[in-house]
Amino acid sequence: MRADRAVARVAHGGALTAACARFGGAPEDWLDLSTGINTRAVALPVIPASVWQRLPDAQLSDDASRAAAGFYGVSSGVDPLPVAGVQSAIQVLPSVTEGPVAIVGPTYEEYRLCFERAGRPVEMIADLSAVGPVHRLVIVVNPNNPDGRTYRPQDVLDLATKLAARDGVLIVDEAFADLRPDISVAAQAGRQPGLVVLRSFGKFFGLAGLRLGFVLAEAGFSRRMAGLLGPWPVSGPALAVARSVLRDSHLVSSVSEQIAERRKALAVVLQNAGLSIAGGTDLFLLADHGEAQKVHLALCRQHILTRVFDYRCNWIRFGLCPDIGSDQRLGRALAAID
Repeated sequence: MRADRAVARVAHGGALTAACARFGGAPEDWLDLSTGINTRAVALPVIPASVWQRLPDAQLSDDASRAAAGFYGVSSGVDPLPVAGVQSAIQVLPSVTEGPVAIVGPTYEEYRLCFERAGRPVEMIADLSAVGPVHRLVIVVNPNNPDGRTYRPQDVLDLATKLAARDGVLIVDEAFADLRPDISVAAQAGRQPGLVVLRSFGKFFGLAGLRLGFVLAEAGFSRRMAGLLGPWPVSGPALAVARSVLRDSHLVSSVSEQIAERRKALAVVLQNAGLSIAGGTDLFLLADHGEAQKVHLALCRQHILTRVFDYRCNWIRFGLCPDIGSDQRLGRALAAID
């Protein structure tokens, strides 16, 4: 393992303060398309004052867990573990798993970084079929970030079965799967040996700042992770929001329709600009362009932030625009680039 890779930091989307410092303007002047997050946050429910005043109690956590179980379609008897965003679960994965790691990539870089920092051997592989007999832990993001690749549920479950036979674990990150129940294996989590599913709350509901996610796994795995996360890993207000929002079927339907409409509009803007769409999910689109880095910089000069990747210089990722006016602004900016 190279030391420089072990201590490196990943550049993420959402670095708006840094963009303002380099290119000028206040945050409100910018159109931030660098993240894969719903740009229309849902309205927050009324949160009782007691939730703000007290430490989160077991009842509040259990209520949020039950709401998540219903939302994700988890089997009866499986209790989703609330965590402070999927990232907090990733941080402790090296401590709750063993053996050589295979990561299907390219994908979310924090997985590789966390395991390398822990001194675990990591192999980046191109597909599920490249998993070898030496691997004890496999990580797949489905749909994948940033290219949107997907994997059939049966292929995922078959791999989990193979890994379980050698005391291995398959981690399936479904952070972008809220509108893709056809590929989700959340319903099998906690029942299928060797399977752990990670789900994000903030992306779909536009509440990334809440820092909330859920781990769907068998009870032993969840207990080990909970022990490492310590008491009160999730704030009471976040749990209260989840308890309310995840049970609101009308709200979920409205958010789903709004995201689908915004994604369609973004695709039209990019296609009209002559960009080749290489993939994506419901919350972002990935374009392939020979001068992606230059396009990114040109948009920054017009106070529009996108996401580029140091490992694939021809990729540029666009998050959803919040409204028609923003669609038009992005279209004009792209048209102005030579």
